[in-house]
Amino acid sequence: MKALPEKKKAVALAYDNIGAPKVVAKGRGHIAQKIIQLAQKEGIPLQKNSDLVEALLQVELSQEIPEELYLVVAEILAFVYKLDKANKIAD
Repeated sequence: MKALPEKKKAVALAYDNIGAPKVVAKGRGHIAQKIIQLAQKEGIPLQKNSDLVEALLQVELSQEIPEELYLVVAEILAFVYKLDKANKIAD
């Protein structure tokens, strides 16, 4: 019996320096692919972390991430800010 291919999953976060980051888009399959394509088109860094995506898929759209995810999301945001800073210096 063949295993079915695993559906893509994606979650997009936004952080406006007020409160905690919020889930602004999420989906599986075709929707996930669209989220990924849009992020790539806009030059938004992507991070693969299946456990984090699974946890974030449980958060309602426009809601802040739960406190137990603060540390891992903060590490990702720090990485993104470093990339952004490096890109600005290179420009």
